[in-house]
Amino acid sequence: MNELESKDIQCPYCGEIINVVIDCSVSQQSYIEDCQVCCRPINFDVLVDQETGISVSVSSDND
Repeated sequence: MNELESKDIQCPYCGEIINVVIDCSVSQQSYIEDCQVCCRPINFDVLVDQETGISVSVSSDND
C-alpha cells in the first residue's frame, strides 16, 4: 500500500464529491479538513488496515 492514497468522499454539508489524500502510514486517525467547495469543517475518521484497505468516515460538526 502506498504512503498516500487518494479517496473520493461526499461533503456532509453541501453533498459535493471531493477528492482527499489519506496518509496511510498512520493506521488510525481523526482530524478536521475543510470542504474544498463550501469551506465548512468536515470531521474525518480514518482506519487503515493492510488486509481490508482504507475506511474513511466523514461527519459534520452537528453529528
